[in-house]
Amino acid sequence: KIAGAALDVYESEPLAKDSPLRDCPNLILTPHLGASTVEAQDNVGLEVAQGISDYLLHGSLMNSINMPSLDAQTSAKVQPYLRLGEKMGVLLAKLGQVGTERLAITYGGLATELPGDPIARSIIKGFLGAAEGEEVNLVNVRSMAKERGLVVEEIKSTQQVDFREWLHIRAWAGEEKVSVAGSFFGLAQHPRIVRLNSQPVEIVPDGILFMMTNKDRPGIVGHLGTVLGNHGVNIANMSLGRDLEGGQALTALNIDSIPPAECLAELEADPDIGTIRIVQF
Repeated sequence: KIAGAALDVYESEPLAKDSPLRDCPNLILTPHLGASTVEAQDNVGLEVAQGISDYLLHGSLMNSINMPSLDAQTSAKVQPYLRLGEKMGVLLAKLGQVGTERLAITYGGLATELPGDPIARSIIKGFLGAAEGEEVNLVNVRSMAKERGLVVEEIKSTQQVDFREWLHIRAWAGEEKVSVAGSFFGLAQHPRIVRLNSQPVEIVPDGILFMMTNKDRPGIVGHLGTVLGNHGVNIANMSLGRDLEGGQALTALNIDSIPPAECLAELEADPDIGTIRIVQF
């Protein structure tokens, strides 16, 4: 019994689309390289090794058959977006409902000048990994999204906003819609979540994020800090947002440890506190 195999030469080339070989789960198929001499085979091996070295050392990805090709300069510009995009995807999955049918990814400002596909792949990777709890990578995210019936739209916007470069992601599950926007602060390009749904925020997408919806009233932030402190949970950063005075508010905290169940239960017992979500990046 053959455990696995790889082929690059076929009786009829290119291999027919309906060939039974394409359905074998333990068979890897690659194009026929045509290296018919010893020297040609050596050069092909060196070229492959050089390509892998360039990617691992410099982030340059060229001549890939299942990933967008990026030179080292473009890769350096895209890398911050890959990290931010994946974290935005994770956050969106935690905010949304089960059964998301559609994602809309909008690139704005300087982000419109970059190749969108690798950024979109990172967003989908974060979203599916958090929503499905499965191992996802940048190579298979497009096919996984298609298998799950997830439609992904990409838009490059010329809209003028408060940020020089930004990403905005929306997710629909039936009539329910959630959205996340992200950008970078400072010359060091520190990633930030700058909007959750309609609420402007300034959230550091790192570590453990505590998010709480609540009524906008005096004392509720102090109550939150007291309860967390009583249970040994330290607050590293805080961001507050509200729709209007006395209306609905959003409290987002970066915390150093996950609150125990009894801590969350104590907070949820307050009638002015709504939904609490914990997100780990």
